[in-house]
Amino acid sequence: MMALLPSPYLVPVGSFLVTWVTVLLLLRWFSGRALDHPNERSLHQQPVPRTGGIGIAAGIAVSALLVSPLEWWPLWVGAGVLVVVSFVDDLVGLPVGGRLVVHLLAAGGLVGWLVVHDLGWAGMALATLGVAWMVNLYNFMDGMDGLAGGMTLLGFGFLAMAAWPAGDHSLMLVSLSIAAAAGAFLWFNFHPARIFLGDAGSTTLGFLAAGLGLIGWKNGSWSLGVPLLVFSPFIVDASVTLARRLLRGEKVWQAHRSHYYQRLVLAGWGHRKTAYVAYGLMMLCGLSALVFQSTSGLVRFVIIGGVAAVFLVTGWLVMLVEREAARRGTVVGWS
Repeated sequence: MMALLPSPYLVPVGSFLVTWVTVLLLLRWFSGRALDHPNERSLHQQPVPRTGGIGIAAGIAVSALLVSPLEWWPLWVGAGVLVVVSFVDDLVGLPVGGRLVVHLLAAGGLVGWLVVHDLGWAGMALATLGVAWMVNLYNFMDGMDGLAGGMTLLGFGFLAMAAWPAGDHSLMLVSLSIAAAAGAFLWFNFHPARIFLGDAGSTTLGFLAAGLGLIGWKNGSWSLGVPLLVFSPFIVDASVTLARRLLRGEKVWQAHRSHYYQRLVLAGWGHRKTAYVAYGLMMLCGLSALVFQSTSGLVRFVIIGGVAAVFLVTGWLVMLVEREAARRGTVVGWS
């Protein structure tokens, strides 16, 4: 398909424009539908439509049709299923168990038919659970204006930069197209957000992050450490928060406000300041992934250790911010 295009490098521009126009149309024609109403676990104050994922999906479809290899069809079938099922959930609500079954089926289809053929049953099961976890953690982390959109823009942008020196042009263009679609969406999602991703957007982006990470690994474009480092801000926050909630005996499937980014907003930092700091952390992890890709041996362990230390210090700083907010009696910050 790429050979028929006058310039495949214009595809990301198309993804940006399609997402931009689609989100504008959604805001004009469907702004009163699929509203996310604020509650005691929300960080927003006014009802906001959660249809932005449809806009990103439309922009990503450009890259899927024009620059994606035909053998990647399980990735796009799984993404399409998640868009449809998750959008129905955004509209009318679906049982948690049913959604998890769909997530596992999409993940299993991707692993079984496209990515992994020689890891054995145990390896395939582990990979399937990993993809399903990425689907859900991306959804968990989509709880603040601009956060998931920024992770998508920067995360897939770094995947594109990692695919380029490896000579994997399809992977580079698809990743860049997803980043471009996220950039168009972020224009409307940065605080104060006019539209949210909704489950249709967040679950699909998590699936694509895991899927492209595995595809790049299968193609020899990078080791698994590269996509794990790129998306580690989301992986670490969601995983540590889940572990803490499990230890406290909480119902982990219920919505909450105990992620590190939520705690900063509630401590008075607000959406904008928290987003800027999160973007800086994402940039650091993305650059670490690029260095990780170009090195080997002991240097890679040093990089992993350094990133882990950054996360430990970040968690400690969040606790200090909370203590200072409690001392001053700071209320929830929305700025």
